[in-house]
Amino acid sequence: MSTSPPSGDVRARWRSLLAGLIAGPSMLLTGSGTQHTSLAIYILMRAAVLASRCGIKSKRFGKICKPLTWSHGDIFLMCLASAQILSAYILKQDSLPSSYKSFLNKHGGKDLTILQGVKDIVNHTAITNLAGIEKHYKSIGVDIKLDPNMKVPCSIVHGNQSCAGHVLSFLLQAYGRAVPVYVPVYLVPALVVHRQYLMKRPYTILGKSLLGIARSSLFLSVYCASAWAWTCLLFRTFQSANTPLVILGTFPTGLALFIEKKSRRIEISLYCLARAIESFFTCMTDAGLCPPILQIKRADVVVFSVATSIIMHCYAQEREVFRSKYLNVLDWVFGVPPPLDSEGKPDEAKKCQ
Repeated sequence: MSTSPPSGDVRARWRSLLAGLIAGPSMLLTGSGTQHTSLAIYILMRAAVLASRCGIKSKRFGKICKPLTWSHGDIFLMCLASAQILSAYILKQDSLPSSYKSFLNKHGGKDLTILQGVKDIVNHTAITNLAGIEKHYKSIGVDIKLDPNMKVPCSIVHGNQSCAGHVLSFLLQAYGRAVPVYVPVYLVPALVVHRQYLMKRPYTILGKSLLGIARSSLFLSVYCASAWAWTCLLFRTFQSANTPLVILGTFPTGLALFIEKKSRRIEISLYCLARAIESFFTCMTDAGLCPPILQIKRADVVVFSVATSIIMHCYAQEREVFRSKYLNVLDWVFGVPPPLDSEGKPDEAKKCQ
């Protein structure tokens, strides 16, 4: 006697995947000339997380996906993303989205003339604006004369400061730049989402918000400071500056993510990884190394379609792989009622598990 499922059940199982694939081109409604590559890649990263969770609990793919259960996988992804993002920040800023490039230029804490000087040395070309770098330092009260034949760009990066002294002073300045970034991130939810609890337990809610601001600001400032610390260390150690050393020096900056709460780490790492992937393929395309199949005009729509098909399939068939807050949002969007308890009443507790 056959135990295979009826063909109708098989079709129903994959119907949601097809629905998500068809829904993907809705991105075109934003305009035929508007690219949303960053968004598409980020959604694909979210879909990949869901797919990996399905693979982990699968009997067929469980062993293959076992490495994905590593508790510090988010840190590794952040290190991987940092190697691309920060090396692009120094060597090829045009590969980064404009808004993200502005963010890095602000929190990287270095004038564009300094970055260009470092880039020139790394690429082993003559420094194009040595006078401009000296003029910049003079404008902030530092009188320095740079060697046009230098092999290590530490004096360009931090003037007449030592490498260790620069890291400490940069860290303090970076913290001051980071705090305004996270004040709205924590206080707005406290005032809007948790307003009922704020009236009952104001000191608890505000205390957690202030702690979150301090913690996240420390993460961002340590992240930026460590990027310069590691690159300076490698430049000094090898008495040379080149692209591999920049990549190697920016990889361990992702370790700063340990400062953040575990619940925020995966979100931050996926956000950065999406931008790193976009930057990487932009660099590959500019170098003529990107396969033609990846150079289609609206690759963002294709990527978004694949991502939505995976997400919709998991939503319909593997709901337990979603975190409760995301599942609640999707249920609200699609109008799915909460499950019922034994008395036939909505069981919100089950829905949030």
